Amino acid sequence: MELSDDITSLKGIGDKTAALFKRVGVCSLWELLNHIPADYQTYPGLIKAKDIEPKETCAVKLTIKGTVNTLRVRGLSILNVTAGDETGTVMLSWYNMPYLKKVLKPGMTKIFFGKAEIRRDNLNLVQCRMMDPGEYEELEGQLSPVYHLTKGLTGKSVQKAVRTVMKDCVFPEDFLSEEERRSLDLPKLSDSFEKIHFPKDRQEALYARKRLVFNEFYFFIRNVRRLKNNAKKTENSFPMMESALCTRFMESLPYELTGAQKRTYADIIKDLASKHAMNRLIQGDVGSGKTVVALLAMLDAAANGFQAALMAPTEVLAVQHMKNITGMLKGFDINCVLLTGGMTEKEKRTARKSIAEGGAQIVIGTHALITDLVEFKSLALAITDEQHRFGVGQRKALSDKCGGKMPHVLVMSATPIPRTLAIILYGDLDISVMDELPKSRLPIKNCVVDRRYRPKAYSFIRDEVKKGHQAYVICPLVEESESSDCENVEDYTCLLREKLGDDIRVAMLHGRMRPKEKDAVMRDFSEGNTDVLVSTTVVEVGVDVPNATVMLIEDAHMFGLSQLHQLRGRIGRGKDQSFCIFMDNSKSREKNERLQIMNSTNDGFRVASEDLKLRGPGDIFGFRQSGELSFRIGDIFTDAKLLQQASDYADSHPLSSEDGDGIDDEKYGMAYLL
Repeated sequence: MELSDDITSLKGIGDKTAALFKRVGVCSLWELLNHIPADYQTYPGLIKAKDIEPKETCAVKLTIKGTVNTLRVRGLSILNVTAGDETGTVMLSWYNMPYLKKVLKPGMTKIFFGKAEIRRDNLNLVQCRMMDPGEYEELEGQLSPVYHLTKGLTGKSVQKAVRTVMKDCVFPEDFLSEEERRSLDLPKLSDSFEKIHFPKDRQEALYARKRLVFNEFYFFIRNVRRLKNNAKKTENSFPMMESALCTRFMESLPYELTGAQKRTYADIIKDLASKHAMNRLIQGDVGSGKTVVALLAMLDAAANGFQAALMAPTEVLAVQHMKNITGMLKGFDINCVLLTGGMTEKEKRTARKSIAEGGAQIVIGTHALITDLVEFKSLALAITDEQHRFGVGQRKALSDKCGGKMPHVLVMSATPIPRTLAIILYGDLDISVMDELPKSRLPIKNCVVDRRYRPKAYSFIRDEVKKGHQAYVICPLVEESESSDCENVEDYTCLLREKLGDDIRVAMLHGRMRPKEKDAVMRDFSEGNTDVLVSTTVVEVGVDVPNATVMLIEDAHMFGLSQLHQLRGRIGRGKDQSFCIFMDNSKSREKNERLQIMNSTNDGFRVASEDLKLRGPGDIFGFRQSGELSFRIGDIFTDAKLLQQASDYADSHPLSSEDGDGIDDEKYGMAYLL
């Protein structure tokens, strides 16, 4: 059995189960091993009913005292029953589990494991797990992994599959020698997978994770270096000079460019006229005006007789770019063409024809622009979001569309990170930093509050909607979880519809929805057909909705500061004052102090710098950083030292001119192509 084999090669996993694994991103045995636990659950010793404390996870042996009561609240099924022991009673509650009514009988005694809450002045164990005493005895004191799952897929199924892979698969020889592992303080690769899935304690899990993060960073950096080596050899096949068209465009703007915008545009002009093809990153905070600078570069390409392409991460964002850019170019004889999957076949054919014949000077769409169906006449400039960085395969696809010539590449990133990390992560790109915001932007007003502020927050959101504005509400979870009492999108959407009333339109958005569903929800919100959008962090890189003036982030303490800043960047884009409310439900002074940084500044680079200082091992499991620079396992802030370590190792093991350094990326399943 090979690690590259399909998940169906495991005994007992047919097409139906494989489909469930696919929903959590697992198709191969290698991806199964890398589906590492999000956290670990510990099972404490049994306590008595009288000793149950609110907010504490506990295990208690209880006997069902009464009959089951079932309620329905706005489509939600709630099952309640009283249970107790000789010391007291407690209410047990479950959501959307009506089948338990047939299971729970008066006089039945079980171990109930879960988190206690105070609900309507009563002590409740909510969504608790029910086990026989012998079953719990086997778990007591153990560290059990908690995986990201989907309905129908259990943690036991994942663990069983992992055990089979560890037993039957042959791992390639570790590329790190024993001496190197000792020097780097890293375990053997195969041992890391064993200990990350089946740790004896938390320290063993952390040590195993350390090796997996090192590998992920190291192979990422290898590919960055490979791209850099290739870029050095790429001559400029599309030399350009600054055009008078750009001067006219800048004069037509209702504002003056910031100093950072002018410096960045000067960098681009220099690249376009140099001996080598441009490979440049524009690193700028949300709202710093990266798109205007990118448009200037596209105008230069058009004025020099070439084509330019702007690729957005989503179809909705591509449509919005088209609308904004054509609006700015009114009065200019520049032909912009949009190409997205949502267009009709006739519209697509017309767009592709214009692109192939050269009539389309600026082309806007998703990454599908560089697929086989699309042919450019003279593509000289490709501008892309960081989520779509050009790896080896993508660069070849671009080159093939240009007669074997490599166009200029411009990457835009809204992730402000310290320069020391940026140099490692973007080693193949020249970097321009845009660290100024337009003077017309009103700074966002921030506040950090606890749950007691919720009624005021809901009232504030209602008032803003009545003024004609819109709001975001961010939750860390998609659905209710046994392993966390954090807010989830599904339940919170129901709650807000109840609290805000029927006259306020509330919609939800999360990553498990189909792409077309997500696009439709975002389109409705951007067009003003939805007042409040309850979402996970999928809106972190989203559309520009200037009318959105409020963001409420629930369980804000669960996110990294840089991610909070990215989320906050969804508001403050219009002429009206915007407000961000960070709901801190941790009751932790340390976490509240971290959130006070968000309260005190809107400067993304300062936030990133503080995030790098403050995030520690306690943030490793649970909610990880996500967004443009997300890795499967590692986190550039929490694991900054490991990132530097991987970079130093790559420096001491440089790629040869033939790329033959003896380490096979595919063999190790670590081809983290950009």
